[in-house]
Amino acid sequence: MNKAKNKKYTEGKILNSLTTLALPIILANILHTAYQLIDTFWLGRLGANAVAAVSLSFPILFLVLSLGAGLTLAGTVIVSHHKGAEDQRQVNYSSSQTVLVIFFISILLAILGYFSAPPLMKLVGAGPEILADSISYFQVSSLGFVFLFMFFVFQSLMRGIGNVVLPMYVILVTVFLNLILDPLFIFGYGPIPAYGVAGAAVASIITQGLSAATGIFILWRGKKGIKINWPDMKFDLSWTKKLFAMGIPASLEQSSRAAGMTVMVMLVTSFGSDVVAAYGIGARILSLVIVPALGLAIATTTLVGQNIGASKIKRAEKISDLSSKVAFFGLTGIGMLLFVFAENLTAFFVPNDPKVIKDGALFIKVMAPSFGLLGVQQVLNGTFNGVGFTQASMLISIFSLWIIRFPLAFILSYKTGLEFEGIWWSFPVSNLIAAAVAFIYYKMGYWKVRTIRNRHQKTIG
Repeated sequence: MNKAKNKKYTEGKILNSLTTLALPIILANILHTAYQLIDTFWLGRLGANAVAAVSLSFPILFLVLSLGAGLTLAGTVIVSHHKGAEDQRQVNYSSSQTVLVIFFISILLAILGYFSAPPLMKLVGAGPEILADSISYFQVSSLGFVFLFMFFVFQSLMRGIGNVVLPMYVILVTVFLNLILDPLFIFGYGPIPAYGVAGAAVASIITQGLSAATGIFILWRGKKGIKINWPDMKFDLSWTKKLFAMGIPASLEQSSRAAGMTVMVMLVTSFGSDVVAAYGIGARILSLVIVPALGLAIATTTLVGQNIGASKIKRAEKISDLSSKVAFFGLTGIGMLLFVFAENLTAFFVPNDPKVIKDGALFIKVMAPSFGLLGVQQVLNGTFNGVGFTQASMLISIFSLWIIRFPLAFILSYKTGLEFEGIWWSFPVSNLIAAAVAFIYYKMGYWKVRTIRNRHQKTIG
C-alpha cells in the first residue's frame, strides 16, 4: 500500500497528477492574497496613512521573504528527488536539515530586521506622518520571521512529497483567524489595547505562530510522509552548501522580480496619477493571472523532481511538455476573456474616471494575448527548478525583467511617440522573448544531460 502511494506521481496519468497538485497550490496562493487583502481592508479603516505605512514596508519585507522562499524551494527539490527514488531515510534527513538551517537563518533575519527598521524606513522615504507606524509595523513583522519561515519549510517539504492539500487547509484556517484577530488588535477590545498599524503585524504573528507550530508538529509526528528527528539536526556543512547552491539562485530570481516591479512603478509615476492608477489596475489583473501560472510551475517542480529522483527522465520531459501546453492554452483563454471585458474590469475599480478606464483597459488589452506565453515561461522555470538547475530559471527571469522589459519600457515611453503606452507594450514583448528563450533552452536538452551527468557522478562516488 505504502509503495503504491510512493509511486503515485511517478506512474499513471500525467494530467491527473498535474491537476491533483496544481489546484490546491493555486487555491493556497489565492488564500495568501486574501490574507493581504484582509490586512489592507482593516488598516484602511484607520486612514490612508496607515495603508501607506504598511505599503512602504512591503517591498523590503518581500525581499527578505524571497530569501526564505528560495531556500525552501531548494528543500522541495531535494526532498522530491529522494521521494521519487523511494528513499524515505533521505527524505527525513533532508527535511530535518532544511528545518535546522532555515530556523537559524530566520532568527538572524529577525534580529537584523528589528534593529535596522528605523534606517530602512527612512531610506525608502517614510515621511514624518507615517515614520513611527512604518517602523513599528516592520519591527513587529520582523519578530514573526521565525514563524513565517517555519511554515514556509513545512509547506515546501509537503509539496516536495506531493502532499499539497494539508498546507492549504492550514492556510485556510489562518485566513479566517486573521479576519477575527486583525480588528481585535488594530482597534482593541476589552483588555486588549488598540495597537493601530502594529496591530495588523501582531495578528499576523499569532496566526503565523499557530500555523508554524501546526506544521512542525505534523513533521515531528511523522504520520504524513515526512518525519523530522533530533539526531538528524546536527549541522552538516556539505548538505548546507547543497541547499544554498540551489536556494540562492531561486531567492535571487524572486527578489529581482520584486525589485524589477518596484523600478517599473518609478517609471510609471513620472506620467502622473491617472497613468499610475491605470497601471495599478493592470498590475492587479496581472498578479491574479500569475497565481495559476505559479501554481502550475510549482506542481511541475514537484512532479519533475520526483520523476528525476525515480530516474524517469522521459516521463519528466512529458510532464513538462503537457504542463506547458496546459499553461499556454489555459492562460491564453483567460487572456482572451480579459481582452473582451477589459473596460468592464477597469470600470469596476474606478467607476467614475473615463480617462483611467480607457488607459487601464488598453493596458489589459495589450498584455492579455501574451498571458499564455507568461505561463509557458513559468512552467519551464518550474521544470529547471525540479531538476535542481535553479540558475537557469534565475537567469531567464532576470533577462526578462532587467534586459528586456525595463529598458524597452524606458525607450518606448521616453524615446518614441507612444509615451506611457510604451510601458504597456514592454509587457507582451518581454513575455514573448522570455518564453522563446526558455523554450529554446528547454529543447536544447542541457537539463537532461546535466541530470544524467549528476547521476553518473553519484554512481562513481
